[in-house]
This record gives sequence, C-alpha cells and structure tokens, in this order.
Amino acid sequence: VSHQKTDWNSVHSKICPLLSPVLKPQRCFHSAKDRKEGKEELLRKQESLVAVAMSRAQCFVWAGQPLEAIPAALQALRSSSRLLGPASLRLLPIYLLLAEACTGAGRPRQAAKYLSQAQWIVLQSPDCSAALQSKLHQGLGLFSIAEGNMDQALYHLANDVYLATAEFGLNSIEVSGGYFHMANIFFHQNKMDAADSLYTEV
Repeated sequence: VSHQKTDWNSVHSKICPLLSPVLKPQRCFHSAKDRKEGKEELLRKQESLVAVAMSRAQCFVWAGQPLEAIPAALQALRSSSRLLGPASLRLLPIYLLLAEACTGAGRPRQAAKYLSQAQWIVLQSPDCSAALQSKLHQGLGLFSIAEGNMDQALYHLANDVYLATAEFGLNSIEVSGGYFHMANIFFHQNKMDAADSLYTEV
C-alpha cells in the first residue's frame, strides 16, 4: 500500500490520462496517410508522457524528496526505452537523474547501477557530445562525494569542467556546477585558497 501511494503521488496521478491512449491497441488505418498521421500522434503522446514523468522526477529531486522522484524517473525510463531503444543517448539524462535520486534516498547500489548504465551508453556512442559527457562526469563526481571518495570526485568534476568548457566556452554558466562542487570539497578539506578561488570563478 505504501509503495502504491508513493507511486501514485510521484507520477501516476499526473500521467494516467496520458497512459490510456499510449497503451490501448491502436486503430486500424486504411490509408498510408492515416497510418503516418496515427504513428506521429502516438509518438507525440509517448514523448509527452516521458516529458511529464521527467519533469515530476526533477521537481522532487530539487525539492529534496529523492524517494518520491524514483517512480517518476523509472516511468520515464520505461517509456523512453520502448520509444528509443535501450542504448539511446537520450536515456542518459534519465539514468543520471535516477542515480541522483537513489543516492539521495540512501540507495548507493542502485545509484551505481544506473551510473554504470549511463557510462555504457556513452562508451557505445562515439558521437556522444561533450555536453552529455560533462553531465555524466558530474553525476559520477556527486556519487563519489556521497561515497566519501573525494579524490575520485575531484577527478570526475575536473573532467566535467573540461568537457563543459570545450562545449560551451570558458565563461559559460554550464561550467559553474563543476567548479562549485570542487570548491565545496576543498572547503571541507580546509583548503581555503583553492575553495575561495573556485567560488570566485563560480
């Protein structure tokens, strides 16, 4: 009952009207034009379902409710996997969000599993952009912080900064997240010069 209530509050109360048209058997169309339009309409509905689920998951993570974010993120993952295939680069943000939510909910093994899946997708995609690789390294860095492995965290966050700089430029807002998390690590290590320098950069 508790699981069903969490699931309902997290995502299903919002996506039930969207699920029915996606899951029910599709109408039989007589013309190629009608079939094409029917496919496009189904695709729009499926993408809308993923967008709502991702938005719900992200809102819960930002609100500091990672446990509530997990069912919504899992719904986004299931729907996206059906739509795009299991190795699509577009699944990467969902895996990273799931890893963040699981880390925040105290489920490190699940978080590690989702991060491994995200890494596998990147390794299988030679055309993966520096922006997505940057997000992956930031996710790995935050997970390493939660695990207490600060050296590993600094390694990943430095890669995050490097890749974000390569994609967006040295003074872009996208670079600031990596700097900020590195500054926090140095602050807690009492390395105030390094921390102040990075906070200034942010």
